[in-house]
Amino acid sequence: MISKQFFSGVNETTGFIFALMAFAAGFAVRPFGAVFFGRLGDIVGRKYTFLVTILIMGISTAIVGMLPTYESIGVTAPIILILLRLLQGLALGGEYGGAATYVAEHAPMGKRGAYTAWIQTTATLGLFLSLLVILGTRIATGDNFDKWGWRIPFLISILLLIISVYIRSQLNESPAFKRMKEEGKGSKAPITESFGKWKNLKIVLLSLFGGTAGQAVVWYTGQFYALFFLTQMLLVDGKTANLLIAASLALGTPFFLLFGSLSDKIGRKKIIMAGCLISALTYFPLFKALSQYANPAFFEAQEKNPVVVVADPAQCSFQFDPVGKAKFTTSCDIAKGALAKKGISYTNEVAPAGTPAVIKIGTVATVNSFEGTGIPGDEFKAKMGDFTKQLGEGLTAAGYPAKANPDQINYFMVILILTILVIYVTMVYGPIAAWLVELFPTRIRYTSMSLPYHIGNGWFGGFLPTVAFAMVAATGDIYYGLWYPIAIALMTFVIGTFFLPETKDWDLDHHD
Repeated sequence: MISKQFFSGVNETTGFIFALMAFAAGFAVRPFGAVFFGRLGDIVGRKYTFLVTILIMGISTAIVGMLPTYESIGVTAPIILILLRLLQGLALGGEYGGAATYVAEHAPMGKRGAYTAWIQTTATLGLFLSLLVILGTRIATGDNFDKWGWRIPFLISILLLIISVYIRSQLNESPAFKRMKEEGKGSKAPITESFGKWKNLKIVLLSLFGGTAGQAVVWYTGQFYALFFLTQMLLVDGKTANLLIAASLALGTPFFLLFGSLSDKIGRKKIIMAGCLISALTYFPLFKALSQYANPAFFEAQEKNPVVVVADPAQCSFQFDPVGKAKFTTSCDIAKGALAKKGISYTNEVAPAGTPAVIKIGTVATVNSFEGTGIPGDEFKAKMGDFTKQLGEGLTAAGYPAKANPDQINYFMVILILTILVIYVTMVYGPIAAWLVELFPTRIRYTSMSLPYHIGNGWFGGFLPTVAFAMVAATGDIYYGLWYPIAIALMTFVIGTFFLPETKDWDLDHHD
């Protein structure tokens, strides 16, 4: 939808990648917001800092709902959209650290995991509620959703902003921060103390690579990438996919509280490391099972009649066009572009140099691509029409469905698999706030914990859909993108297990 409204000036594939990049843009600047607002929070206070961040976040979100589209103001529309995403990212960079620090500093000893776990539920509950709002808006606006109905969820956020600002204005400053200020132990240079001294910087780096990086990829795989996989790879319609994800979120969300409370008893580290390891070991079988139960006809066709592109590698390019001007007209690009558009997984086979690309669909059909470079537009259009028709007929004959059949979806198994993925999320995300808060001293806690959290979640996690999609597009294997979260989760498991301490029994002022 974002692609249609703000990137309609480029081709469809590029527009989709641009939409993913706009989504990722907010994540790119989150670490900068973490440093800026973290410093403010350590000097001025937790309460007032995250009062400012919610105002920036809420206003930026509401403006997206008022923004003219590409058709109205041209390239200015996506530029403004990305600027708003950057503002959201900066604000969110200061939001999480403030909330986690504030709650943890109010929590009694032995209850920090349980208390901060409530914060951890908000991201998933937010996604759950947003899915419901989007579905409700789609139903209410019908065919007008793509025209103007998509704006409603953004505008509704104004009400949430008003409520949030009122609640936060009534809060008191955290007792740990007030005590630190009264004792004159506050930091005058929290950024320098956080990142300019090796003793603290070492913990920042270890908590990033041994904690938040793995937590982030497990979180984004279990929620955002699972939804992306259902709609883009398995061709499940958007409404059904959103309902399936919403059901899994509803079932899985209580586990945030379970693992948060459990971390007060057995430790944060054990639960987070177990979540990273189990996720890495089971992603491939879980996502393959998801294919089997969400689109059984597609899964069966893949097994019986795998698609192979036989092409000269010199003719094949990575089909990403930043300015919308490139023409992908070689026979290999035409073949792979057509398969990618249909969501068909394929493997590659090298053909002799100069040979036109051929698509083999099991033993059922062979479809010859064509060389489109240099031929007139009308002739190219006619040949593309014939090629697309032959490819469609071949895929249909081999049992490949154009869309997932709702009557064939095994809803119980799909929701079960998605819920398992959400439970992995709760294992790594439920205890992470308490762990990060306890790792750093009060005087620089806001700054120190915010940076590794937002580099982990903003960069390692936020770029996951874009990176995974690029990996799938480059290889033709719909499961290949899973190697990204698996590799990061295993890295975190090793570093976190061997180099980070358990903190559940630490006093918050132990550093001071």
